[in-house]
Amino acid sequence: MNDPLCPVALTQKLIRCPSVTPEEAGALQVLQQVLEQAGFACQRVDRNGTPNLFARWGAKGHARSFGFNGHTDVVPIGARGDWRRDPFGGEIADGRIWGRGACDMKSGVAGFVAAAVDYVRSSPPDGAIILAITGDEEGPATDGTVALLDWMEAQGEAMSVCIVCEPTCPDQMGEMIKIGRRGSLNATVTATGRQGHAAYPDRACNPLPVLVRYLDRLARHELDQGSAHFDPSTLALTTIDVANRATNVIPAKAIAGFNIRFNDLHSGAGLRGWLQELAAEISAGSGVVLELEVSVSGESFLTPPGSLVDLVADAVQAVTGRRPALSTSGGTSDARFVKDHCPVVECGLVGRSMHQVDEYAEIDHIHQLKAIYARMLQGYFA
Repeated sequence: MNDPLCPVALTQKLIRCPSVTPEEAGALQVLQQVLEQAGFACQRVDRNGTPNLFARWGAKGHARSFGFNGHTDVVPIGARGDWRRDPFGGEIADGRIWGRGACDMKSGVAGFVAAAVDYVRSSPPDGAIILAITGDEEGPATDGTVALLDWMEAQGEAMSVCIVCEPTCPDQMGEMIKIGRRGSLNATVTATGRQGHAAYPDRACNPLPVLVRYLDRLARHELDQGSAHFDPSTLALTTIDVANRATNVIPAKAIAGFNIRFNDLHSGAGLRGWLQELAAEISAGSGVVLELEVSVSGESFLTPPGSLVDLVADAVQAVTGRRPALSTSGGTSDARFVKDHCPVVECGLVGRSMHQVDEYAEIDHIHQLKAIYARMLQGYFA
């Protein structure tokens, strides 16, 4: 029998690939080599310069296909001098592995790859295991997981269920999994009036009072009180920019921005319509034009408690002794794309150091995560 694949050693190899978005830097090549040696059929699915890897063990189109989604790209390191250890060294010290991507999420990818390789070698399942690994999660996310899912649909490849290995635990291993995510909407509102002298406001059309009234209505509005699995939706004003240093000039234009994180009581289209209607109401008869630019980076979604959620929670509890909380908190992830393909749950490490200087992952946690993923595979194909 082959020796078990060590997830820490594989994490170390991945950290040593400086795969800052959009660079692949050899990370996907490391994974492809390991997976092909275990009998996985691998295919690079690069699109518009974005590196992606598809891998499958088992028959194409099998009715039972366990999927995994993760990324090997990482955020920039910031100032190199702020790091106590080489951000791409993968140093092991103090019971931790250090480096950019150690927490988010090279250790998670390594944990699943190690679990999958060991599983197919020791007890080949009646079904398929699919990995969809991207190099574009930390970037624009337009040609990463989306490209993989587009390619899979064209090729007749499909996952029955999918696990995304985002760090999901706030402080302790096994305390939380994500069964959904809030949607995210970004908007820019431009208020345009007519410039004039501050001493003669009647000769100008000041856009600021109208913009302020609009922003005040937004800030005071209660979007909802939450739903069964989601906290209340939030709206945060993020910028107000007039670019006017002259105290005696009424500006012609002012710009503001805000973000809405919304639950399953809303849709991006519905919120867009409300924002536009409110802008028309506030600006009516003022002479000021309020123009909105709205982008929705992801809709809210929920994988309801059921067989997949129980499978993941049971595996976490069996390994860590904790029954994980079912959460929909946090920002967006590539699960927002996977949910249109199949049911998806996020399960990963403690995320306290992600995107920080001196990022790390606990060695014991990486081994636990591999064991959790192994339990999921065993339970799914049992």
